[in-house]
Amino acid sequence: MTIAAVSSGHHVEFLWFQDCPNHAAARALLQEVVAAVAPGTPIDDVDATDPAVAEQRAFPGSPTIRVDGRDVDPSFVDPRDYAPRCRVYWTSEGLRGLPERAWIEAALG
Repeated sequence: MTIAAVSSGHHVEFLWFQDCPNHAAARALLQEVVAAVAPGTPIDDVDATDPAVAEQRAFPGSPTIRVDGRDVDPSFVDPRDYAPRCRVYWTSEGLRGLPERAWIEAALG
């Protein structure tokens, strides 16, 4: 068995909606980090374009990455408003459409 076939035991969710210009880059970043830090970990890819799915999955905006049910953004506060929309993050470089790589690494670590 190779290391790539070993799952970390984490539950990783990637939530997005179709009109988000950042979801493809966020998905690529997440896949890259998972491959480096927790190879073999499956990613639950959730299209939250449908408002019913957004509500059911408590979707705060696109892109959202959760590890073991927790948002990777360490300063995340649940807005309790789950409409399909874009999301921005306060990063060390200012407002960005993607979470910081280090946040994902720490969540998987």
